[in-house]
Amino acid sequence: MESLQDKVAIVTGGSRGIGLAIARALVRDGAHVVITARGAGALAEARRDLDGAGPGRVETLGADVTRAGDMARTVAAAAERFGGLDILITNAGVGAFAEVEAMTPEQWSTVIDTNLTGVFNACRAAIPAMRRRGGGFIVNISSLAGANAFKGGAAYCASKAGLNAFSEALMQELRYDGIRVSYVMPGSVATGFAGHSAAPGGAGSRDDDWKIAPDEVAEVVIHLLKHPRRSLPSRVELRPSKPRR
Repeated sequence: MESLQDKVAIVTGGSRGIGLAIARALVRDGAHVVITARGAGALAEARRDLDGAGPGRVETLGADVTRAGDMARTVAAAAERFGGLDILITNAGVGAFAEVEAMTPEQWSTVIDTNLTGVFNACRAAIPAMRRRGGGFIVNISSLAGANAFKGGAAYCASKAGLNAFSEALMQELRYDGIRVSYVMPGSVATGFAGHSAAPGGAGSRDDDWKIAPDEVAEVVIHLLKHPRRSLPSRVELRPSKPRR
């Protein structure tokens, strides 16, 4: 996409953190964006943040990625409000960090259902709408945890490893439809995600400045969307330049 002006995007989990930063960058570049989240209060706050952030327009929608019907409703809302769908950013995610023996089946299901099945639901709903537009771009926000497992992260790491494999298979399925699929794997990001950091001293601590900023992930996503069509950076790994030793 040489220009994002008047393109239509959906960002799941777009009310805070990485999702909000991506939505802000899209609006700044002239895209019209629908952001989804489960919390009405967070969506209202995000709307205030995004209004006036750029020439693009914004809609917010309460939706749960684990429900296929909610994702179908989100795509329909984007088409009704803005005329179609060109871009899907699947960012909604949760974490439950405990060793396997201590983890409850409910915690496991919540992580897998949100981080993996939720992406399936969103992509499945978006594909027909993108085909009607003659193409599009799907960017799935994964994590370096999908390639680098750590103690206490079995559910989260498994969900992201599955997301990586899902993204690569989807990329091969859709490449001849003009629908490009990439996934971004950030390392430690300063968002306070689930109150967890793979290293001691989580987000919000005084030495948090070594972590990746959400805006830096957003910049990578914008560059992906504008990358020349002849080639596809299908997987991007993003690390802190100087992690704590």
